[in-house]
Amino acid sequence: MRWKRVAALVLALSLCSSSLIYADAAVQKIRLIINGQEIDDGGYMVDGRAYVPVRELNGIIDYDDATKRVAFTQPNVDLFLFKGDTPFGKVNVGKLKFNVFCQVDSLKVDISSVKVTIKGPDGSEKSIQSQDIGKDQKDNFWFRTNDYSYDFKSAGKYTINFYMKPSKSKDYVLVSEKVINAIGN
Repeated sequence: MRWKRVAALVLALSLCSSSLIYADAAVQKIRLIINGQEIDDGGYMVDGRAYVPVRELNGIIDYDDATKRVAFTQPNVDLFLFKGDTPFGKVNVGKLKFNVFCQVDSLKVDISSVKVTIKGPDGSEKSIQSQDIGKDQKDNFWFRTNDYSYDFKSAGKYTINFYMKPSKSKDYVLVSEKVINAIGN
């Protein structure tokens, strides 16, 4: 009688372990790399399809819980950097006064404000300027920051970040970025 219980237990455990192995094979965690940077959460491969977190894609996400619908919008944003009237893309280490010209088109959602920041190689981020966007904002517009003085203290990559705040949200969302290379003298 005891051997029947042992056999039933062995059979039950083997069925459970084989279903766990199958489930693990059907859903696999995958590495996600966006623009050369690995994303911590990564993504998943399910039945041959890759699923990635849309929040990592630099766009505006609107989730409607009632309909279980996710809408992802990525407007076309071009960023230009000017020292006076001269555009630039790299700088020498040291202080510089510049402004950022932002051209936005293909905007399919209502936003309440925009913000421009600069992020240093050490990860510290400083606000350059933010501004409310009026109700008459259309699907395309231009935004230029005031002149901003910044000290590029060391050589490396600095990032200009452009954020939008959707009208339905209290948080800014990163939608575009531009890299500035600071080189030593």
